[in-house]
Amino acid sequence: MTELQFQTAAQLVQAIQDRQISAVELLNFYKERINRLNPGINAIVATDYDAAEKRARAADEALSKGEVWGPLHGLPMTVKDSVEVAGMPCTSGFPGLKDHLPNKNADVVESLIGAGAVIFGKTNLPMFGQDFQSFNEVYGQTNNPWDVSRVPGGSSGGAAAALSAGLTALEIGSDIGGSIRNPAHFCGVYGHKPTYDITSFKGHIPPFPGLFPGDYSMSGDIAVIGPLARSAEDLDLVMNIITKPAKPLQIAWNLELPVPRKKNLKEYRVGLWLDDPDFPVDTYVADCIRNLVDKLSAAGVSIEDKHPDISFTDCHDIYTKLLTAVPNAGLSKEIFEHFHQEAPKLEEDDKSFRAQLIRGTTMLHRDWIVLDYMRLMMRQKWADYFKDFDVLLCPAVAVTAFEHDHGDFFERTLRVNGSGQSYYDTLSAWAGLTCVSYLPATVAPAGLAANGLPVGIQIVGPYLEDRTPIHFAGLIEKITGGFRPPPGFD
Repeated sequence: MTELQFQTAAQLVQAIQDRQISAVELLNFYKERINRLNPGINAIVATDYDAAEKRARAADEALSKGEVWGPLHGLPMTVKDSVEVAGMPCTSGFPGLKDHLPNKNADVVESLIGAGAVIFGKTNLPMFGQDFQSFNEVYGQTNNPWDVSRVPGGSSGGAAAALSAGLTALEIGSDIGGSIRNPAHFCGVYGHKPTYDITSFKGHIPPFPGLFPGDYSMSGDIAVIGPLARSAEDLDLVMNIITKPAKPLQIAWNLELPVPRKKNLKEYRVGLWLDDPDFPVDTYVADCIRNLVDKLSAAGVSIEDKHPDISFTDCHDIYTKLLTAVPNAGLSKEIFEHFHQEAPKLEEDDKSFRAQLIRGTTMLHRDWIVLDYMRLMMRQKWADYFKDFDVLLCPAVAVTAFEHDHGDFFERTLRVNGSGQSYYDTLSAWAGLTCVSYLPATVAPAGLAANGLPVGIQIVGPYLEDRTPIHFAGLIEKITGGFRPPPGFD
């Protein structure tokens, strides 16, 4: 049997209900591990053990009376520090919010608590979630459990590191540019980016807290909230809990995701998009994914090296402009004016992230509508593609976990097959394929690269058919071996 710290959330809930362990005992088990192991990785950055123990005791007492609160009854878990939990710090890594204590739960947190969860801590991220590694001036740097000299990813880096190290049972992250998926890939865990707007974004920072005190809120184009876990089963479990329309819509709308398209691996029609000349994939990642594809083919899975009729370069350009238009609406007037003066000076062929950031921040609404129309055309091409295929397999990120780099964001580069490549493009391009078109995507462990670091496979599913890529991720666990613990965290 899997050691307690690496059991899935579903297994742990079952153990609580079977009285093999109490919710209080499991909470104390995590507390001991965090005290002993968290200092080396700094994944969990805030805790409220007193409130958590009180709730865990109530869960145990309820169970003794035959009461079950829900599918997460008594389960201790953590959430990303951009998601508000009443009475716990929520800084989003910003020094100006180091004393922010929300008095209300984010919508997804309320759903998790309603399902019986015991939330005891918050996990680290970059400031406002705007990086692919996790460090900030409030809580410092988070390290990858597989190699502490390397990043756990971002922005949900603390979430993935805590899961990988066995410091929590379940996690909630957010994703606008791979922020759930690249940490899952780097740390060897599972992560799911939901279809856009099927999980509530209310109670997430950004936007800044207090701007939307009622039921209405700004979800922000592209951005979503979703789960990270140590199994595909757990991803599905959480999606059952947090998938629902926004509160103002619930008076008239229900949301029920369709069942997976197929029942077993051999029934699935699988497409591939494994590399691109403009966004190359490093050999460490490519070899590991190709090895998985070979195993799937040997197992009788129908696989074809075909992807939607979409220009990756054009898609990335559209995505980046739409992406940068989202968070930068909140920039100060001074910074906006500076960007506005810089925009006309940019060379037309300058596709650097800094140039795209300026363009996205200062574009006219007319230009945004044109980009949104182009996105609609891409969404149709994906829909046409999924008439012939059930899922598409592609990299989550082009490289394995890289060494910490706190240098200027715009000056950073990464080595891909020995060549220096754009930091932003390397880490965002493969995630952006699904972000811009609002598609669900699941990352599952594919194995270890030749350098000993984890590699994830990104499983893209049809719009609103989140259960299909999650189901496929579960079916390949026997082939990949699923989650494996990093050395030294037994």
